[in-house]
Amino acid sequence: MTTLTDPAQAPARSWVDPATTAPAPTLRETWEQTLSLAGRALLRMRRNPETMFDVVVQPLLFTAMFAYIFGGAISGDVSSYLPLLIPGILGQTALTACMATGTQLREDMDKGVFDRFRSLPIARIAPLAGPAVADLLRYAIAATLTILTGVLMGYRPGGGVLGIAGGWLLVVVAGWSLSWIFTWLGTVARSAQAVQGISMMIMFPLTFLSNAFVPVDTLPGWLAAFVQVNPVSHVISAVRDLLNTGEVTGEVGIALLGCAVVVAVFAPLAVRSYSRRV
Repeated sequence: MTTLTDPAQAPARSWVDPATTAPAPTLRETWEQTLSLAGRALLRMRRNPETMFDVVVQPLLFTAMFAYIFGGAISGDVSSYLPLLIPGILGQTALTACMATGTQLREDMDKGVFDRFRSLPIARIAPLAGPAVADLLRYAIAATLTILTGVLMGYRPGGGVLGIAGGWLLVVVAGWSLSWIFTWLGTVARSAQAVQGISMMIMFPLTFLSNAFVPVDTLPGWLAAFVQVNPVSHVISAVRDLLNTGEVTGEVGIALLGCAVVVAVFAPLAVRSYSRRV
């Protein structure tokens, strides 16, 4: 004989997060999950082409504007200014493009998208690394358009094909590594507007207080001291060496080491902060 049980007297069942009970993803599974979420981010870019404005229009605008406004005053003419300017614009563009990573991340978190990811047995870093991988396309487009614009304006890189390829690749790597700073900001800030505001406060000093647009020896001593330790200055100097002379100088090593340190510090911070917030 079957005995009916009163639902009110039945023991309560606690909800268990499947992401915490499933075995930890392997390295291969983590990579596959990251690529899947990168594909999601690329699909979002295709459906919202206005998000590519900063990497399509901005490099063209800034290259032409800075060249024709400051070229004569700093170097005597535009063509003489381009070897100094183009690497600086590349550094600025990479820094500006990676700012969008944190803003879009914060928007997704506010919309509850990451709550759905939390219920899935996926690696914690995959929802953060996926968009970062997709943004490699943004940095590549920005760097390519900046170099092409410079060439159309009369810039002739002395580093040849290998120098151009090396400078282009360094810009992409630098943009990807710096994006982890803004990814971390996206996990700790309270709104997308806050992320954007903080990012602008970081971007402007790092870009304009660097060797991007003027020679360091023309600056006051106290400002030159800051410019020389500015990590963006090392990236720009490395790109300048590769594009203009094709030499792999010590600046290239310093830039790559700085990129590695940024990823080693801010990627774990972003994952930890993300795990606490979702």
